[in-house]
Amino acid sequence: MNDEAVLLSSDRDGVRTLTLNRPECKNALNARLWVELADALRDLKRDRDVRAVLLTGAGGAFCSGADIAGGEDVHPRYKLDRLTDVALALHELAVPTIAKVTGVAVGAGWNLALGCDLVVATPESRFCQIFSKRGLSVDLGGSWLLPKLVGLQQAKRLVLLADMIDADEAHALGLVTWVKTTDEIDAFVDDLADRLASGPPFALAQSKALLNDGANVTLREALANEARAQPGNFATADSAEAYAAFAAKKDPEFTGRWAVSPPGSEQR
Repeated sequence: MNDEAVLLSSDRDGVRTLTLNRPECKNALNARLWVELADALRDLKRDRDVRAVLLTGAGGAFCSGADIAGGEDVHPRYKLDRLTDVALALHELAVPTIAKVTGVAVGAGWNLALGCDLVVATPESRFCQIFSKRGLSVDLGGSWLLPKLVGLQQAKRLVLLADMIDADEAHALGLVTWVKTTDEIDAFVDDLADRLASGPPFALAQSKALLNDGANVTLREALANEARAQPGNFATADSAEAYAAFAAKKDPEFTGRWAVSPPGSEQR
C-alpha cells in the first residue's frame, strides 16, 4: 500500500487548504481519496477556527475525475455512496469554499469544483463532463448543479456531447468565476480566501444557505427565510462592530461572537 498522503491539509489565518495529492494520475479520485476527502470536509463543520476553504490539486492539475483504473470488489452502489458523501459534505459546509483549478477538471473532478462557491482558473485550464465518453451518466451532483448554473439546454450540451471546453468558455458560461494567469492565480486566490475569512462568519453562512435554497423555493418562501435569518445576525457582535467601524472609518473585525445575554443573567 502506498503510504504517501493522498490528501494534504494546511491552515493559514483561518483558511484551510485541501490539496488532492495524486499528481501521477492528475489527482484522480480513488477509494482512499474519496473517503479522506469526505472525512476532511465533515471535520470542517466542527472547526470554528476555519472560516474559508480552498480546494485544489497537486502537480498542475485539479482533478481528472474518478479513478477507473484497476478493479475493486465492491458493489457499485457503495462506490457511488462515497461520491454522495463528498458532494453533500461540500455543499453543506457553512464556510465559503473556493476551487483553484489549474490544468484539467474532468468528470467528477469538474463537478467537485462546481460544488464550491467560487471557482478560479487559469487560461490553460480545461473542463469536460466526460461521462458519456466512458459509457456513464453524469454524477457528483452534476445533474443538479449544471442546469442551475447554465440552464437546461447548455447543461445537456455539456453532458451529452462531453466536449472539452477552455477556461474562457467556462467563464462565459458562468462556470468559472475568474480566470487568472499562472503567475497571478496564487496571490489572487490567497487574497480572495483572506477576504472571505475576515468576513462575518455567521452572516456569510446564512447568506450561503439562503442562496443555495433560493433556487428551489418561491419568492414568498425566500423572503420568509430571509426574515427568519436576519435577526440572528443582529444577535451577534458583528452587526454592532460593522456599524461602529463604519462610524470610525476603519475596517471591522468580525468574530461571529454571540452577543445576547443568556436568560437569567440580568441582575434582578
